[in-house]
This record gives sequence, structure tokens and C-alpha cells, in this order.
Amino acid sequence: MRAVDIIEKKRDGHALSADEIRFFIEGYTQDTIPDYQAAALLMAIYWHGMTREETVALTMSMAESGHMMDLSDITSYAVDKHSSGGVGDKTTLVVLPLVASVGVPVAKMSGRGLGFSGGTLDKLESIAGYDVNLSDERFRELAKKNGIVLSGQTGELAPADGKLYALRDVTATVSCTPLIASSIMSKKLASGAHGMVLDVKWGNGAFMQTLDDAHELAEIMVQIGKDAGRDVIALLSNMNQPLGYAVGNALEVVEAIETLHGGGPQDLREHCLEVARYMLQLAGRGEKWTDEAEVDALLKAQLSNDQAFKVFRQMVAAQGGDVRMVDDPSLLPQSKIQEDILAARGGTVSEVVALEIAQAANILGAGRAKKGDPVDHAVGIVVHVKVGDDIEAGQPLLTLYANHASQLEEAKQTVRDAISISQEKSEPLPLFNGLVDSRTL
Repeated sequence: MRAVDIIEKKRDGHALSADEIRFFIEGYTQDTIPDYQAAALLMAIYWHGMTREETVALTMSMAESGHMMDLSDITSYAVDKHSSGGVGDKTTLVVLPLVASVGVPVAKMSGRGLGFSGGTLDKLESIAGYDVNLSDERFRELAKKNGIVLSGQTGELAPADGKLYALRDVTATVSCTPLIASSIMSKKLASGAHGMVLDVKWGNGAFMQTLDDAHELAEIMVQIGKDAGRDVIALLSNMNQPLGYAVGNALEVVEAIETLHGGGPQDLREHCLEVARYMLQLAGRGEKWTDEAEVDALLKAQLSNDQAFKVFRQMVAAQGGDVRMVDDPSLLPQSKIQEDILAARGGTVSEVVALEIAQAANILGAGRAKKGDPVDHAVGIVVHVKVGDDIEAGQPLLTLYANHASQLEEAKQTVRDAISISQEKSEPLPLFNGLVDSRTL
């Protein structure tokens, strides 16, 4: 085979065979196929798309480009969750210890934030000493010993995806559904999960802007999982306003800890309970956790009685984190400046633009524009209102947490129109807009 023939075939709109895709991915991973040829293939895929069979073959080739983790000595059925990225999304910090607290082991590799999407690893590193860079051996050891581990992805896991993602970022081919789906699913398959719950977000604060686009992405990822012999449930969740109230690393850790104590924002708590319920449903494989009411009661109890919090604390301690910050969140990084933005008039909140909130948080230093940029764990924004809330003039809408006055002023300009107030009643936004389940496809 020759790389140029494969590029030509895709350029002309023809479907590639599994062997051709595997040849290309292996060659690119091993540096025998150069960047410029890979970029040409990516653009051809961007324009012509991929069939279901092509997308599955691409996903499996990327997953098998490195180490395929086997968790069978830890659990006979490994469950995992993944979010496609959203504003204020700290669900992993709650869901993993919640699921582990009822005896279901969870071993997860997460990522860092880029653009408007906050990263789980950045949030965890708000806790002094927390080690996200675990070797495969240490990762497995903690999973087996404690039933929970949460770290970064190793370079041995789906290395083809890492190379292709970096290339997509500079060739304007990021927003291609089969490439997005194969990138996400290759890492999930390589990490050893048998059952997966995918949180596919849509709206102004998500990569997928419309519900139709999110549904298309969800269907493709679920189909990939099914064809690979995995159980996959994809939830379609609304990201037209931030999840919870806090946007920013330490601020989100505080909110996650409040939720693990049975409190926290209602939307975040309900969102986490829904994801955890489906994870338990998959783990039970039709033999347990089949009664939704019983599962909901169990999970709520694990939050209210601090059992989930205890598992989170254990995880932090095991990975070198300072548990004093978990026991007393006021010890987490604190900003020097706090400023409220008040409502100019009363009425009903009709819009909270998640993207503008995230952009302002990034201006303050909470996020990064490109990989490798530092983040300020102390800064961010707390949004005090949700769509549908009735408010009065002078009521705080936002609190900005900053360490530099110049950044604060720029962030204030960015969020000045993020919240709209109407004299007409607005209905609260739904958390979810449906699901796609591999077991019913």
C-alpha cells in the first residue's frame, strides 16, 4: 500500500477499507507517513465524511496504536464516563467517588482544559500535591487497592489520537463528527472500559452547537462502542448555561465538595445522580441496580451520609493531595480580588450565555488558549442565577474572582451582556434532551 493512493481514494469520495485505515494510522504513528500526508487525509475526511465501518476502523486503529489497558484483574466489568466538554462541568469529581462508594471500581484517565472547556486535571491540581501523572503500574495499583483512581492519560494510550488531534488543531479539521467520535472513543476503548456513559453536550457553551449535531455525534459514538463489543449510553445534555454556579478550577472543586456532602447546586447534583445511575445500571448488567427508584435513593443516601465524600478524600490522599484542602475548602487557592456584577433591573432571567462566561473566566486566567499554557487555579466566576429565576434590581448576578485588575476589567466587558433579563416569564432549561443506548439500537 501507498499513503498517496489512500489519500487519492478518499479525496475522490470513496470509502477506505479497514486495512487501508490501519496501514495509514500505523505509518503515521511510527513516523513513516509524514504530517503533510496525514493533513491531506484529514481534510479529505473533513469534506467527504466517513461511513460507519470506516469510523469504527479508524477508532480501533487509533485505540490499538498503543497500550490497550486490561482491567480484568480489578473488575470483571469496568465502567467509565466521558463528557464532551462544557462550562462548569465538574461532574467527574462527584460521579466517580459516588459510583465507587457503592462498590463499583472506577479507573479513569481525564484531560486538561482547552479553550472554553475546563479540564478535570486542572481542577484536581487546585489541591496541592495531587499527582495526575501516574505510571500505568501505579494507576492499576490504586485502582485495585482503593477501587478509584483519577489521573491523566499516559503517552502509551492511543498515541495516534494525540498526534492526529494536534494536527487537526492546526489544519482546521477539529469540527468533523467522525474525527471527534473516533478521538473520544479510541481513548475509551484503550482504557479498558466495558461500559461507558457519554455526556454529550450541546448549546452555546459546547462544541456541538445544536441538538441535532449532538445527537448525530452521540449516535456515531454509541455505534462505534456497540460494534467494538461495548455497552454505551449517551446522554444529551443542555449547555446553554453553566452547569452548577462555579466556573474556574478551585471554585469548581469547592462546589464539587459541597455536592459530595449532599448539598451543592441542584442542577449539578441532579446531573451527577443521572450519570451515576446509568453507570450503575451498566455495571449491574441486568442483575442488580435495575429499579430506578431504589438506585436514586441509594445514590442520594451516599451523598447525604458523606460516604461518597469519604471516597473522594481517600482518592486525594492516595494520589498525594493535601486532604486538609478537602476537609476545609477555604484552604484552596484564593483570589486577591472579588467583584460583584449587579442586576440593573428586575425581571426574569431569560438567558445565561455559557460561552461568554467561560471566555471571561479564561481572560481571568482560569483556562488556556493552547496546550501548555499555565492556569491560575484561584480565579474564575460564580454565576448566581439560572434561566427562569426571578430577580430584583441590585441583586448579584455574577461574582468575578481575579488576581489582576487589568484582567478583571477585560473580563467585566466580556460578561456584560452574558445575562439577559426579561419582563416575560422564562421556563427553566432542561438538564437533558434524551439519550442513545447501544442496547436498544
